[in-house]
Formats: sequence, structure tokens, C-alpha cells
Amino acid sequence: MATIKDVTDYLESIAPLHLQESYDNAGLIVGHPDWEVTGVLTSLDCIETSVDEAVERGCNLIVAHHPIVFRGLKKLNGKNYVERTVLKAIKADVAIYAIHTNLDNVATGVNRRIAERLDLRECKITLPKGEDPNIGSGMIGELPQAMDAPSFLAFLGERMQTQLVRHTEILPEPIKKVAVCGGAGGFTLKAAIKAGAQVLVTADYKYHEFFDADGRIMICDIGHFESEQFTTQLLAELLSNKFSTFAVLCTERNTNPVRYYYTSASK
Repeated sequence: MATIKDVTDYLESIAPLHLQESYDNAGLIVGHPDWEVTGVLTSLDCIETSVDEAVERGCNLIVAHHPIVFRGLKKLNGKNYVERTVLKAIKADVAIYAIHTNLDNVATGVNRRIAERLDLRECKITLPKGEDPNIGSGMIGELPQAMDAPSFLAFLGERMQTQLVRHTEILPEPIKKVAVCGGAGGFTLKAAIKAGAQVLVTADYKYHEFFDADGRIMICDIGHFESEQFTTQLLAELLSNKFSTFAVLCTERNTNPVRYYYTSASK
């Protein structure tokens, strides 16, 4: 028998809660640590359909990357998707656990998985926190072989399974050194440039922020969901390798709230 505490203790041995950013809300959000685990569903997000899926597939614990609750809840009336998700989970006896920026900030976490998708080698943290080189934001590494920018963009889209890459001007030199940061990683740009990266792969860039590339690096915004979607498999692998008394399942539902429409002007 394994309890929710057994699962969360293990996850926190990999990504301790004290490594989360001050604004974050990682940890057990719904449920009791002493509940016996019947099954775990891993997902990038936890929304109403995630709880439905967990119930349908016999899971009473959802391990998500993004916390469903970021700010304090003063009422639970079901007036928005956050309140409805929490209420549904409580009624169904489904626990919700979030492992967010603490998993971003370890060398074996979110950014390592992105680096693996891109075949990056000799990887290291882009923006270390303190003296530990294995703790910090982003990751930087080298491609097995240099490639020109158009080839890299096609490779990036295929490996990260994204429909759209928003990027700054294409630079002439072949691309070899690549920095990555899941989610909103623009804050790692200066460190990436200083480390000699020719590309920064991240998400959530605003219009004026693209100017910060300033001809020194190519910024590639692949979308928030797209940059972190493979975290679901990472979490499932970690839990499956540790626990054998319950099923660990990846979500089969796409929780990305963003949709793309290609107009005739794009052709």
C-alpha cells in the first residue's frame, strides 16, 4: 500500500518544495496525505476534465505541473473553472498535487526533458541559483551537429510537436548551442547570450521583448503548453520507476487552451 504522502515525499526528494518560486503554489492542493493511492494521473494542467478523466480511469491522485490554485480562494461557489475543479475533486475524493517551479529549477526536471527532445549534449543550467550548478533556471547545451536556421526551425517544430514557432530574425551562422526554458523563460535571455547560445527556445514572449534579441541570438517562442507538454511523460516515468502497487497513467486529454487558425494571409 502506498499513500499520497509516499508519492509526494518521493517527488519532493527530486524537486524539493523550497525550490519553488515565491509566487508559486506547488504541493498538495486537494486531498489528505494519508489517503491510499489507487492510481495516479499525470498532466500538465489540472482542470475539470482532468478530474473526470482521473475518475474514469480509476485514479484518485492527479500529479500536475501547473497548480490549479495560484491565489487564495475566499469562496467555493463554482463561479469559475478553478473553483469548479476544486469542488469536483473534493466531491470525487480525488487529490491534486502540483510540482511546478520546483521541477523547473532542478537539472533533472522540465528543461532536461526539453533538452532531451532536442538531442542537446553537455547540458548545464543556464541561470544557476547560488553555488549549486544543478539548481536554477533554463538549460543550455549543444546539438550533435550544427544546422542552419531554417533546418533548425523545422527540427524544433517536429521535435516539440508545435504548429507554430514565433521567432526573431534568422542569423547567418550555423546553430550549434541552444538554450531552452519551459514556460515563460524570457528572463534567462541575458544569461543565454552570455553563455554563447545562438538560440533561446521558450514561450510567452511579448512583442517588445523580441527586440531584446538585438541581432545576438534567435528567440524561438513555441508556446507555453508546447514547451512543457512532455513534463507529463517525465512525471509518469519517475513515478512508474518508483511505485508498482498502483497504475501511473498519462493524461489522454489536451488541456491547451490555445487554438490556432491559419488565415489566407499566412499562405
